[in-house]
Amino acid sequence: MNIHKFVMPEVIFGNGSIHQVGESCLRLGATNVLIVSDPGVAEAGWLDVVIKSCRQVGLKYTTFCDVTINPKDEEVTKGCEAYLENECDAIIGIGGGSSIDAAKAVAILATNGGQIHEYEGVDKIQFPLPPQVMVPTTAGSGSEVSQFSVIVDTKEKKKMTIISRSLIPDIAIIDPETLSTKSAHLTASTGLDVLTHGIEAYVSLAATPLTDVQAQNAISLVGKYLRPSVASKINQEAKTNMAMASLQAGLAFSNAILGAVHAMSHAVGGRYPLLHGDINSILLPHVMEFNLLANPKKFADIAYFLGIDTRGMSYMEAGRKAIEYVKQLAEDIGVPQRLSDIGVKQEEIRKMSLVAFHDACMITNPRDITVEEIEGIFRKAW
Repeated sequence: MNIHKFVMPEVIFGNGSIHQVGESCLRLGATNVLIVSDPGVAEAGWLDVVIKSCRQVGLKYTTFCDVTINPKDEEVTKGCEAYLENECDAIIGIGGGSSIDAAKAVAILATNGGQIHEYEGVDKIQFPLPPQVMVPTTAGSGSEVSQFSVIVDTKEKKKMTIISRSLIPDIAIIDPETLSTKSAHLTASTGLDVLTHGIEAYVSLAATPLTDVQAQNAISLVGKYLRPSVASKINQEAKTNMAMASLQAGLAFSNAILGAVHAMSHAVGGRYPLLHGDINSILLPHVMEFNLLANPKKFADIAYFLGIDTRGMSYMEAGRKAIEYVKQLAEDIGVPQRLSDIGVKQEEIRKMSLVAFHDACMITNPRDITVEEIEGIFRKAW
């Protein structure tokens, strides 16, 4: 019998749940919190909501908002300095994947010391982290429920993937109302990230029945609700369902890990200040084409989850329909179609292929892959 492990934080989901952030910190024994966020979230007013919630329960707080798209090693160091200087004892992360990944990385350094680079890879964290409450404002990275933090090594120009049970936050607060302030492009980009999480987790070598049920729900919800969510900021049904899709995809990939899309996307994102979801949306159909051979049955399932009538089709035929669907969805919601469109230089492909080959996410890709094959996929996507 196979042994399955599934880890997750306490989850609070629903409209208005953001107001529980202060009380949630209190329950974890916090008295003085560092709030990690970014200028966009502050501008949208969500940071003020979190501050008010902390004030209402008498929590002291310090804000650190110097997080940029694809958080950098030096930002983590600065955040840790703010935590230690102000004698904080807990961390709130509010924002997209960048803010939440940065908050987790700050938590590592706060109690383990050293440089963030020392923790790249699996299970390098030695000492317990401070209490962490995470509030995502995109649907989204799934970082609020995952055991991942991805940080850019500015010297090596690559994304470092840090994986540890310690990185699973204590409490994740998912409030679909926070999605109403996102632009159509960000909604589309982060939504494609959710789909990528769902698909990569479902076909991962580490998938289990526990992760499969989360992944299939996430894929199905994206198929139904991403288009209307991009089309309207005020479509509450679409926002709530995309928030749920993001949560479930996060639970799936946190436990099943990912694959070649993310390994390659990390290699690109370490070199270029691009939206992670934009890179994923370009690479996803090409990687699906490559991986189809490894598990046609699961790719046929994906077609079914996306609402395609697969009756009378072979697994390979149905799998190809899923790939066509993903390409059409990306076109419909207006995300970039080619790496050349977003400024990726062809002469960087060889270097990025080598970096991707060594990424932790490549270990669970369903099909064996060489550096040359990675390069081939990059060139197809260029």
